[in-house]
Amino acid sequence: MPLQNRVDPFGAIHAVPERGLFTGNRGIIHDPETKTLLKKRWALQAWIICVCQFRNVRREPMGRNRPGGKAGWTELFFLDEVTALAAGHRPCFYCRRERAVDFVARFGAAFGVVEPRAPMADKRLHKERLASGGRPPAVNAQELGRLPDGSMIARGSTAYAIRAGNALEWSFAGYAAPIAFDHLADEPLRLLTPATSVSVLRQGFTPVWHPSADT
Repeated sequence: MPLQNRVDPFGAIHAVPERGLFTGNRGIIHDPETKTLLKKRWALQAWIICVCQFRNVRREPMGRNRPGGKAGWTELFFLDEVTALAAGHRPCFYCRRERAVDFVARFGAAFGVVEPRAPMADKRLHKERLASGGRPPAVNAQELGRLPDGSMIARGSTAYAIRAGNALEWSFAGYAAPIAFDHLADEPLRLLTPATSVSVLRQGFTPVWHPSADT
């Protein structure tokens, strides 16, 4: 049975077969004895996006990956970087340093910070993430065209990614065919991607998409 460590664009954590392109974490939020989540859904403000393979390191998901047999950080998985950004994560400085430096530099450009640091972005993101109590702002269909590619919105419980002037319905298996924005005008819409990450996307940060977005 799949472990409960797959993250959707709302930031919720599920148990589904699909793993996705990236892993990441929010600190230690699991019991290694039962390999189940604790009641808390984060232990740190730094929610990061990592590669699934790095320096031949092998980990036991939701196991005991620290010296002395202690629980290590809880491995979470994302369809792609677009999904992880929507959930409120940002690139890791350890295994994705180049991407993390780029993200933080564009964060600084977006907010006029001369010497930006990752904790500055983390602090803003933690107030905006839906999964940590943020309140996603409402948007209407007319505003969708002004959102940068890689932003994600929600209509009810369904998430969509913005790409090339269209919306792509999200699932753990990938994206559906593009649809026009006016097809989403019949219900209220919410912006899922935290405002901080949307600002970084506006500055030219280009997230990694799942291959299904190209089909």
